[in-house]
Amino acid sequence: MTTSDGAGTIVSPEHLERIKQNMEQVEQLSKRLVEVLAQKKPHPPSLDGPNQELFARAATAYWSEMVKNPAKLLENQVAYWGQAVVNFAEAQALLAKQMEQMTGEDSDAETPKSKPGDRRFANPMWDTNPYFHFIKQQYLTNAEAIQSAVAEIDNLEDIDKRRVRYFADQIVQMMAPTNFLATNPDALEKAVETEGKSLIQGLENLVADLEANDGELVVRLADETAFEIGRNIATTLGEVVFRNEMMELIQYRPTTETVHETPIVLFPPWINKFYILDLKAQNSLIKWVTEQGYTLFVVSWLNPGQEHADLGLDDYVEKGFLTAIDTAKSICKVKQVNAVGYCIAGTTLSLTLSLMKQRGDTSVKSATLFTALTDFSDQGEFTPFLQNDFIDGIEEEVNNNGLLRSYIMARTFSFLRSNDLVYGPAIRSYMLGETPPAFDLLYWNGDGANLPGRMAMEYLRGLCQRNEFADGGFELLGHRLHLREVTVPVMAITCETDHIANWKDCYRGVQQMGSRSKTFVVAQSGHIAGIVNPPSRNKYGHYTNTDLKGDANAWMEGATFHEGSWWPRWEAWLKKRSGKQVTAREPGDSKHPPLTPAPGDYVRVKARR
Repeated sequence: MTTSDGAGTIVSPEHLERIKQNMEQVEQLSKRLVEVLAQKKPHPPSLDGPNQELFARAATAYWSEMVKNPAKLLENQVAYWGQAVVNFAEAQALLAKQMEQMTGEDSDAETPKSKPGDRRFANPMWDTNPYFHFIKQQYLTNAEAIQSAVAEIDNLEDIDKRRVRYFADQIVQMMAPTNFLATNPDALEKAVETEGKSLIQGLENLVADLEANDGELVVRLADETAFEIGRNIATTLGEVVFRNEMMELIQYRPTTETVHETPIVLFPPWINKFYILDLKAQNSLIKWVTEQGYTLFVVSWLNPGQEHADLGLDDYVEKGFLTAIDTAKSICKVKQVNAVGYCIAGTTLSLTLSLMKQRGDTSVKSATLFTALTDFSDQGEFTPFLQNDFIDGIEEEVNNNGLLRSYIMARTFSFLRSNDLVYGPAIRSYMLGETPPAFDLLYWNGDGANLPGRMAMEYLRGLCQRNEFADGGFELLGHRLHLREVTVPVMAITCETDHIANWKDCYRGVQQMGSRSKTFVVAQSGHIAGIVNPPSRNKYGHYTNTDLKGDANAWMEGATFHEGSWWPRWEAWLKKRSGKQVTAREPGDSKHPPLTPAPGDYVRVKARR
């Protein structure tokens, strides 16, 4: 076998025969594929796409515009035709150049190059091979035509237009030539080089992923054999000092001789596992907090099964938040704690603070919110999924199963970044036959949790859709809770490129809180990397501005940028609210003896289907 520059691989007859022999194994794998797909559990079809009425409204609006202005349609079509001809002409020119080179003739024609920045088209063959060059250019032309058509629809409601734009973009991403074997030069070259073994391994990977998920296609993002909870991730020393049907409460061992009197109780989101904050020693927020001289409690939430279908937000507040706070107070023999809530736990911490305000409970001295939404009047990138057609489908799903199963949430989050979290990993695993990387963050990302059905619907209907906490009040535990009743000192950490909790939406919620002491920070990067950003890395900076009277754009215009992590800034803020130094506390007490070492048992429970 030899290779020629720009033309790909030249295959000998013997090599071709071995490829054919190896491909015979595909038939056996295909049988396994059919068998595992037959085991797939059904879910409501509405979870796979929007109601067709959305596309009908978009088509009606588009053609209405074209009828009013047919010249515009003709102009668009002529431009499209013209670009298609140019794409074909470029391919022909490439072919002619290669023929001239084969005959020894010189050619002054330049090889067209891809636009920089699109990693999908990094292979040189996209520029040098006429076949692949034409496919790439025509795909980009089609993508631009679709996106332009959507952008030109004016006679459509704003939410519908945002949804059409999102789903049109998903179609564009799905139809990329890199997603298909016959039009992916990387996959074809590797298949030839490995005599077809890469495709066999890729099919093995595909079948294994389907078998691991009962026929549901969930692309494995990380090598799951490389990590073990408690061995090489989630290793900070501590003890579970309390357990009930909702949570395990972990108290971490001190690393300093003295600690601040006021302990910290940290509530992670229950959509994922808490150890995102304790992946490894170098970037563990949990370890870092103990090193700054604080007594730290962290909640590890139950990963619910069908028997927990009736758990609601009231259970998370009463048996989770309030119980954890009371337990920490009892162990530390103090009257107040500093509370931290991350993502949905920050939203629920805010609900809890409103409830405590109405009850006259002053147990929380200050609250820190990590990427927490409290005003859902703008649903951001989740707008496509928070309309009735999708939420009705989720309601049908939880009525059938008692749960919002983890893979449904994981799929939704992944398609917000489909090239990075769906198509790219699928190509590497299924077409190139590669083993997923040993990457702790991606391992955590795949270790999801289910949501109890009642809680999921309360959150989606009452908070996300109706925005009751910020508008009119949210009913919980016999109280009508209001955002303005969050009156403790608040520090909100948000992330500049967060696609889950947009920092501008978080800012709008903080503005409406009733606290006289509000600190707002925007960290660089996204929902995870912006939070898990230890000072030792000196990677991402952050913005601050004490003036919260204007809108989000005004806040950013007046903000000051600071190099490095926000962690030390938060610790300086926290220190002022954490009291005097006392002798470091060992986990538990006589009433709360240690039950099991950190990270506990609940975190090891895998999501059930």
